[in-house]
Amino acid sequence: MSKLFRNLPSMDQILVVLDADRDMVDLPRLLVKDLVNEFLDLCREEIRSGIITEQKQLALDALLPRLMAYVRSKSRPHFRRVLNATGVVIHTNLGRSLLAKSAIDAVVEACGHYSNCEFDLSTGKRGSRYSHVEKILCDITGAEAAVVVNNNAAAVFIMLETLAKGKEVVVSRGQLVEIGGSFRIPDVMSKSGAILKEVGATNRTHVHDYENAIGDSTGALMRVHTSNFRVVGFTKEVSLSELRELGDRYDLPVIEDLGSGTLYSLQGEGLVGEPTVQQVVADGADVVSFSGDKVLGGPQAGIIIGRKEYIDRIKSNQVLRAMRIDKMTLAALEATLRLYLDMDEARLKIPTLRMITASQEALKSKARRLADAIRGELGDTVIVGMKKGFSRVGGGAFPEYDLPGTMVTVVPKDISVGDLKEALLDTDPPLVARIEDDAFMLDPRTLASTELKLAASVLREAVTLLNKNQG
Repeated sequence: MSKLFRNLPSMDQILVVLDADRDMVDLPRLLVKDLVNEFLDLCREEIRSGIITEQKQLALDALLPRLMAYVRSKSRPHFRRVLNATGVVIHTNLGRSLLAKSAIDAVVEACGHYSNCEFDLSTGKRGSRYSHVEKILCDITGAEAAVVVNNNAAAVFIMLETLAKGKEVVVSRGQLVEIGGSFRIPDVMSKSGAILKEVGATNRTHVHDYENAIGDSTGALMRVHTSNFRVVGFTKEVSLSELRELGDRYDLPVIEDLGSGTLYSLQGEGLVGEPTVQQVVADGADVVSFSGDKVLGGPQAGIIIGRKEYIDRIKSNQVLRAMRIDKMTLAALEATLRLYLDMDEARLKIPTLRMITASQEALKSKARRLADAIRGELGDTVIVGMKKGFSRVGGGAFPEYDLPGTMVTVVPKDISVGDLKEALLDTDPPLVARIEDDAFMLDPRTLASTELKLAASVLREAVTLLNKNQG
């Protein structure tokens, strides 16, 4: 064993070979050396465990293919592109919404050049970064004023901290939601300094429940849109207009947390239960918060709109500086909002809306092209089929609705579907899909047309590697 250890190639020998490879020349020297050391440690472990037993296995020529593959794989950026074939349009784990091209271009422009981020071009003096999106938000929603923070959790926190710190906020028990990442309304309210006042039952809350809870210590009435679940059956909830009347009677602000707010009505797609932001403003909410990166289809942001007197108080809160958005988010958000000035243009150009509203004919055609591409890459090593199936909106929106579509199924002949799914996590780029009825199933809804051939290519890469390893 000690003789085998001594026959491991030296770092200098390896670096000479790697330096001659064009794929390696641009990699940082320190990173390459660290990865080579890691690979040599793996070889030492294989010697100890009896996997490597002969000196010829340690020859540089013998180790080089594995070594090169290891360095290439490990030197890739940790944060990178993934092909989403899950059919979940707003996939939280995969980065949520994709940006429209105009938003991407705006981000590039903001990153590559100086800008008027906080500079008023009309006066030549310091300006407000929020001015870039406030007017357009008001034009679209009908609100009096607006401000933007880094996500909707921050928006909820600063609304409560500004308007109801040390006071009671009345909320229906059935709306005390928890969303992904263990974000809970009661916990956020506690951190903000507001005091939760639960009313009603889990399934039924009435106006008199809110009214009976109002007292000298009441700071606000709040509705939380249950984006990620629904209570059905024997239910009753208080409408925003009813809460508005109660707020007027007792001179209390009415706050609405929409979660995944939408500016585009999807009722024509059969998706109901998600009011548009415009409807909520029209129904009388004083302050409304919603996400920028879910159904809206923009960058991650927490958007707060409403009556000017309340928004001005939020803008004056010193906590706002800790939650402000950067120039890239501002650029992407403004570009996305500009598309909503023409709703038809928004549906066509914002990827999230385009995928949600895709026609059955278009999805079937895309599935056929994907299936053909996979057959062309993999031939008879897999069985490729098409079947009807369902996608999801995701992001906590429309949890009880499926989006019908056409799926592509892949069944490898000589390897397991589970092994294929795992191997695809290590391709370049990785491909994420799901297993259903013992088949690897790809949903073309969440693959761009330009990604169909690439998806087929990485499938071939994964199948070829698995077959080689089995051989």
